[in-house]
Amino acid sequence: MNPKLLMVVLVMIFSVAACGREEAEVATSESAEANNHAGEEATEHGATESGHVALTPEQIKAAGLELVPAGPEQIRDVLPLYGVVAPNAERVFEVTARYPGLIQTVVRKIGDAVRKGDVLASVESNESLRSYDIVAPIAGVVTARNANEGELTGERTLFTVADLSTVWVEVSLFPRDTAKVRVGQRARISSSDSGVSGEGKVVYVAPFGTSSSQTLVARVQLDNADRRWAPGLYVTAELTLAEQPVPVAMQNEAVQTIDGKSVVFVQNERGFETRTIRIGRADGEYSEVLAGLQSGEVYVARNSFILKAELGKGEAAHED
Repeated sequence: MNPKLLMVVLVMIFSVAACGREEAEVATSESAEANNHAGEEATEHGATESGHVALTPEQIKAAGLELVPAGPEQIRDVLPLYGVVAPNAERVFEVTARYPGLIQTVVRKIGDAVRKGDVLASVESNESLRSYDIVAPIAGVVTARNANEGELTGERTLFTVADLSTVWVEVSLFPRDTAKVRVGQRARISSSDSGVSGEGKVVYVAPFGTSSSQTLVARVQLDNADRRWAPGLYVTAELTLAEQPVPVAMQNEAVQTIDGKSVVFVQNERGFETRTIRIGRADGEYSEVLAGLQSGEVYVARNSFILKAELGKGEAAHED
């Protein structure tokens, strides 16, 4: 090969090699800088280390973490039951016309909220030919309407008004359980569909059963001022049979499983640490803590799964 041509080829080869080394060095530098930035970002937005998660107060609030001190509680012995929400029949009124006549106007429809004395309709009396108002007998909700303008009232029910500020939960009892249930007992009602729960008391136990289902009915009265309990909903009930005090208890929702162990996240000056616990007696809401958590220590009672996820991401980063 011509010496001049060989020299040109060698220069080109060395130039390409040099460029490759420079690009590799730049890429390595950028990668290191990116990793350092990622580490700073992790520290800023929730640093994790083995068994420990650090979050800022803003992050705690954004994650919806509920912090509760461990302490004494009553662990309940409960009877699980199933039931359905129903209107409180003692607060349901059927409205009829005082005097038969022609319905002139109807001003309320099903679903309307009314106050006591609100006009529902007006009627012209057949006898006097004078108009009078049909009014709501209580504050509540119109749940049925059987009145239209131009119709004769007859003796039928024109409106049904229900006060839903309290409701009944009608639960089914098997004969073997009837001796355990009495008026005045407390019951915790929960709806898996809506996620709501509440406390009520047994107000009635039927003295006779239903032949078709071979069960008896017990009624639990619930406060419903916020309208969380809609009649017709199926619910579960935990009837309190007895209560046992324990020195240290925690909410069941706080418990997470990591590496096959039951743990909770306990708050300390560095953030949140995992704490392996030993659980004793439990009911549908609380568990007795036999070891791993002391009275007064603050733990994450709700949304602790977020910390578990953060911990998992931190451990994965350490492995990389």
